[in-house]
Amino acid sequence: MKRIFTFMAALVACVAAIAQPGARELTVWSSHLEATDEADVYRVIFTGKIEDGYHTYTMTDEFSATEFMDVNVSDCELVGEPYEISTPKDVVDEFGDQAKHYYGEIIIAQNIKVTGPAPVFSGTIFTNTCNTGSCQPGYHDFSISVNAADAVMPIESGQDDADGVTGSEKKSRGHIWALILEAILWGFAMLLTPCVFPMVPMTVSFFMKGSENVAQGRFKASMYGLFIVMLYTLPISIIIMLTKLIGGDAVTADIFNWLSTHWLPNIIFFIVFMVFAASFFGAFEITLPQSLVNRSDKGSDRKGLAGVFFMALTLVLVSFSCTGPIVGSVLIKSTQGEFWEPMVTMLAFSIAFALPFTVLAFSPSLLKKFKKSGGGWLNSVKVVLGFVELALGLKFLSVADQTYHWGILDREVYLAIWIVIFTLLGLYLLGKIRFAHDEPVEHLSVTRLSLAIAVFSFVVYLIPGMWGAPLKALSGYMPPITTQDFVMGSGPVQSSESDCTICEDFVSESAEKYGLHLPLDLKGYFDLEEGLEAAKKAGKPVFVDVTGHGCVNCREMESRVWSAPQVLDMLKNDFVIVALYTDDKQKLDKEDWVTDAETGKVYKDLGRANSYTARTLWNVNAQPNYVLLSPEGDLLVPVRGYDLSVEGFTDFLRSGLDAYSAE
Repeated sequence: MKRIFTFMAALVACVAAIAQPGARELTVWSSHLEATDEADVYRVIFTGKIEDGYHTYTMTDEFSATEFMDVNVSDCELVGEPYEISTPKDVVDEFGDQAKHYYGEIIIAQNIKVTGPAPVFSGTIFTNTCNTGSCQPGYHDFSISVNAADAVMPIESGQDDADGVTGSEKKSRGHIWALILEAILWGFAMLLTPCVFPMVPMTVSFFMKGSENVAQGRFKASMYGLFIVMLYTLPISIIIMLTKLIGGDAVTADIFNWLSTHWLPNIIFFIVFMVFAASFFGAFEITLPQSLVNRSDKGSDRKGLAGVFFMALTLVLVSFSCTGPIVGSVLIKSTQGEFWEPMVTMLAFSIAFALPFTVLAFSPSLLKKFKKSGGGWLNSVKVVLGFVELALGLKFLSVADQTYHWGILDREVYLAIWIVIFTLLGLYLLGKIRFAHDEPVEHLSVTRLSLAIAVFSFVVYLIPGMWGAPLKALSGYMPPITTQDFVMGSGPVQSSESDCTICEDFVSESAEKYGLHLPLDLKGYFDLEEGLEAAKKAGKPVFVDVTGHGCVNCREMESRVWSAPQVLDMLKNDFVIVALYTDDKQKLDKEDWVTDAETGKVYKDLGRANSYTARTLWNVNAQPNYVLLSPEGDLLVPVRGYDLSVEGFTDFLRSGLDAYSAE
């Protein structure tokens, strides 16, 4: 009787709501399209955002089920029944009965198979959105173009009665501004990354030697910023256009993967940084070859711009191993039906990225008016920056070392070099070391003393790392702790087989085969199929870590988020872990080669095979990304990327466990 009463009350509320034209929608729907493993089969996913204080019902509710109505298909066919992706909350309703409600969000889906040239899936979603006192029915009309050739992303329709604007138009307006804001923030944040920050002293040093007058210096500084923006935006725009015309993102993804992880560009960048450091120490002056200058331009003005362009090009190339993830994400969007948004987003990113360097380029030309006679303080600045270049340039050698498993820069070796470099820097600041162009330090200024205290404090912070201290503040700069031979209190970090929490007889053939290890003494697999099989035996969901040896943000996530007790406990006990290194250069056995289904290209090394897997299965082309799967390989919740929120990551893991339990 109570359920019947609820139904009647809801029916009355529905009639009342229908009688009020222009009523505010309490559940707002959007949609997008995903490819599946099966040829010509796509999954149309509908996401309903539910207003705070309200709830809606499952697709199997007895009285108020969410459902598809008036479904029509053209040049395609339905595959199976519609189904729920999100997990409802178990509640006790106002009558004391057990019920399942959705709060905040409901996600449902329908699989579609393309059978003709112009596939369209249309219909209406009915949902009843209620609170304790009233209900409002909702009817969302949709028409989805299932474009198999272009793999179209979110396409929505449905008229908004209040203002005559379609749902997709509203979403795109807000979406593009959100993307632009995010890109701007990323552009500023890139300044602090280990492969971008070392370019600061290069910029300062280059423009310190700049023009003979302030006006010319400002012009060159402005052109420097413009060149940076152009070098980021124009090539990406061309790539997006070619991708749009030709189709497929495998080639462009391979190019960017090669640039950021291959030993050749990384060794070149490492050498460039060492050469600049030597120049800062006074060994020689760096100038462009005269022949190159003559070929570029015979005039003095264009000669100057050639040098400015060279500096901008160096910045863009050197910084790419850190900016690569965001560029990769933009490119992925361009292959999913978005065309203008990636270009606008990249323009916003590059302007924000270039702005700090443009300001730094302005500053030396302005400071020249205040330059003191002798210029000794300027040489001291160059020497200090030379030490910084020397330390941070090691990151490029470390990337190559990790991806190719050379074993040159293990963590303790890297730390030892840093300790020596910064100790020498501290002694230099105290005047105990002098270079050829330095003036004698007759007395210690407050500035030098403050910097020396900061540097020696940093050295003291580094020293415990030689015995395995995590050094979380530097986790993105350091090689992973799994490369360290000795950690005090635990012995060799790679010998903890007895601590396995997956099963008593844990064996990872992929770990032994590739010589890879997870951080924090975690146990897992480095092959997706092996991990899925282990998950079936253990009866646990799968945690897939899309990562890389040269990924700065991956190390930060492991050190700052994974290490949190609540996160580490769930990773150890509730999931089977699979780590897919997308930049590992190890050659695969012939039987493990992966063939691109679209291009026929064969991937013969571990990194590119893993990159193809992540790209095709989960639409992921950046690091880090985290994927929660059922043992059958089905996605449990949306993929999560780089985010240092421990609470957010904990909620992400719990949502995956809840979704797995509900299956």
